[in-house]
Amino acid sequence: MSPGSGTKDPLARKMRLRRRKDSAQDDQAKQVLKGMSDVAQEKNKKIEESGEAKVPDPKARRWDQGLEKPQLDYSEFFSEDVGQLPGLSIWQIENFVPTLVDDAFHGKFYEADCYIVLKTFLDENGSLSWEIYYWIGQEATLDKKACSAIHAVNLRNYLGAECRCIREEMGDESDEFLQVFDNDISYIEGGTASGFFTVEDTQYVTRLYRVYGKKNVKLEPVALKGTSLDPRFVFLLDHGLELFVWRGSRATLSSTTKARLFAEKINKNERKGKAEITLLTEGQESPEFWEVLGGQPEEIQPCVPDDFQPHKPKLYKVGLGLGYLELPQINYKLSVEHKKRLKADLMPEMRLLQSLLDTKNVYILDCWSDVFIWIGRKSSRLVRAAALKLSQELCGMLHRPKHAMVTRNLEGTECQVFKSKFKNWDDVLHVDYTRNAETVLQEGGLAGKVRKDTEKKDQMKADLTALFLPRQPPMPLSEAEQLMEEWNEDLDGMEGFVLEGKKFARLPEEEFGHFHTHDCYVFLCRYWVPVEYEEEEEKKKKSEGKEEEETEEEEEEKQPEEDFQCIVYFWQGREASNMGWLTFTFSLQKKFESLFPGKLEVVRMTQQQENPKFLSHFKRRFVIHRGKRKEKASPPQPSLYHIRTNGGALCTRCIQINTDAGLLNSEFCFILKVPFESTDNQGIVYTWVGRAADPDEAKLAEDIMNNMFDDSYSKQVINEGEEPENFFWVGIGSQKPYDEDAEYMKHSRLFRCSNEKGYFAVSEKCSDFCQDDLADDDIMLLDNGQEVYMWVGTQTSQVEIKLSLKACQVYIQHMRSKDPTRPRKLRLVRKGNEPWPFTRCFHAWSVFRKPPA
Repeated sequence: MSPGSGTKDPLARKMRLRRRKDSAQDDQAKQVLKGMSDVAQEKNKKIEESGEAKVPDPKARRWDQGLEKPQLDYSEFFSEDVGQLPGLSIWQIENFVPTLVDDAFHGKFYEADCYIVLKTFLDENGSLSWEIYYWIGQEATLDKKACSAIHAVNLRNYLGAECRCIREEMGDESDEFLQVFDNDISYIEGGTASGFFTVEDTQYVTRLYRVYGKKNVKLEPVALKGTSLDPRFVFLLDHGLELFVWRGSRATLSSTTKARLFAEKINKNERKGKAEITLLTEGQESPEFWEVLGGQPEEIQPCVPDDFQPHKPKLYKVGLGLGYLELPQINYKLSVEHKKRLKADLMPEMRLLQSLLDTKNVYILDCWSDVFIWIGRKSSRLVRAAALKLSQELCGMLHRPKHAMVTRNLEGTECQVFKSKFKNWDDVLHVDYTRNAETVLQEGGLAGKVRKDTEKKDQMKADLTALFLPRQPPMPLSEAEQLMEEWNEDLDGMEGFVLEGKKFARLPEEEFGHFHTHDCYVFLCRYWVPVEYEEEEEKKKKSEGKEEEETEEEEEEKQPEEDFQCIVYFWQGREASNMGWLTFTFSLQKKFESLFPGKLEVVRMTQQQENPKFLSHFKRRFVIHRGKRKEKASPPQPSLYHIRTNGGALCTRCIQINTDAGLLNSEFCFILKVPFESTDNQGIVYTWVGRAADPDEAKLAEDIMNNMFDDSYSKQVINEGEEPENFFWVGIGSQKPYDEDAEYMKHSRLFRCSNEKGYFAVSEKCSDFCQDDLADDDIMLLDNGQEVYMWVGTQTSQVEIKLSLKACQVYIQHMRSKDPTRPRKLRLVRKGNEPWPFTRCFHAWSVFRKPPA
């Protein structure tokens, strides 16, 4: 054997191979790490060379800071000006969406609703800050609770506010939340329905429509009976999930096709495609059809007059003014698109336009046989409730057929019958694909109504008829007294109530005729309505041969009692809030309606805008005091009352004014009350009679003084120039120069200039006008016999100002030719800067009132 040879060890060989394999893997790992470090070094060198090296953030970012927030649009829920002015805004969750609550309902929360409350205020630096609360009612459903929290966060994001949204629960409100409402919140039972759909069978009203119209389909509701069918027309019977289209023997095929398409729209949009449409022809009706109509008539004869003309639809807008419910009619002429000027007798053929309906308002469409309520998505809850009540009253005011009914339509879910009243209300958009931008820019590109409007854009219709009418003469005293006597003869009784706190209390009879500017009053008047039986007596005397005495006794027994009518007068002072009207509507009015069903009428009035019949019951002793009824100033201050008649003795009032000698006038009578400081409820009362005052007014002033104050006050009638210096001039402040004539009373006229009807119109207020007749969004013209004042409100448009200026010039020119001895001069007056010759034309001029809360 050779020296190098020997036995091989297999274990040593395995160890040797393993060491070789590990060393090879280590070399590969080292190469990979070296390559990665080289790449990193090259990248760092490039960053340093380009100068884009960044200092690493020592703090680790949170996971949510790296997320990109999506851009959300909240304009569908909140208006652009929300939170931009200091004040309070409240939203109520209704059908998953926040709805703005009217200011009159602030602090009133329904137990089954949820609300979002936004308080906007200025911080110490003068910048806007916000507080956001969401209030949860005790009986609120789950969808309202969730939506109130979601939309509260949406409101915070929309404003970019840094505050947090605070949750408030009913009965456990925080002190900060209560301070927002001055610790005066109240709960009301009930609330709106849940936004979730409830599975229940829909109740459909069966109705029969007559289909007519050549170009557009029109439907006229008729009585649900077989005799209403006419062989010349096509009829649509809506029986819920069964729709019958009946074609008369003399009806046209096109009318049948249009009626069938109309039924298809009803099935698709209102019945969710579940209704069955059946086509019927005269003489081949099914038994189900006659069963719905109450039986088959013996013969189907023409029953529609040949000169039939459908009633012209009237569109009314329901709105809230300064505490009033307004129902102005939308101008029909503006809602019609026509190429040529049509005659008045063709107006019923025209139709309304969908663009007249504003999503923030509520409208009532009166079609005589149907009354529709259209409710916009963004309309307030108070207006919605008022619209339902007004539509029911409107439906009952006129003589309508028995099948007439009131239908409620929400925006976006209108019924097809309502849509048919408007022109081109369809889901199909008419697009002309043959036109391009070049053809439009050409001279002949504009056509139709657009071209007509551009050609006549400088022309505008104006109605200035009122400027040329003569001034209304005052009512003679004898005629006013006769009218007063007749109205008081019909009065059987009168009860008065006054709002004390949150309830109406009975008003003592000795306080009848005394009103306060901060209070609300209710007067229930019962009137006898005479019933005549002369015709019945003559018939009975001819038919019966009995003696006259016996017949008279029998007739007296058979005759019913004399009928009566009740009128409730609601009077609201200038400084009183609208809570009085709301309290009356929800409490006292319901009691009166239950006591006098069908015989009750409610008349709402504000201070110095009273009903003449209501004024007649006080026989010219109508006194208006400042402040509240049971509040007394301490120490007692002197008070001055001005007695004035506007346009007739019926409109006589005694109103408290500022205690200033400069307000005296030689043609009027005044009452000055000077209390003593030493004793309680004692003093002296003067009736100041001007040297040119009317003798009847002087006697009336003395009677008012005697009835207004008890024996604890000493009373004295003094004539102008005989005033005692020790009490009279001291009590009134000091002696000042005052007017010695009231010549303006013979010439004063007030006109209103407005374009709310769609065109510029001038209308004259009655002679019994007051300061509250000055509308802030209009132009008012006041003629006092020497000057014509053009009064401009704070919310008037430039168009109204220009047109009113022309109307003033027209009126001055007309009066110059009619009365050359008194040429008028034009004066411009802005609200809040009225001169004395302007303010003295108004009885008891004071500061302008704010919109009542």
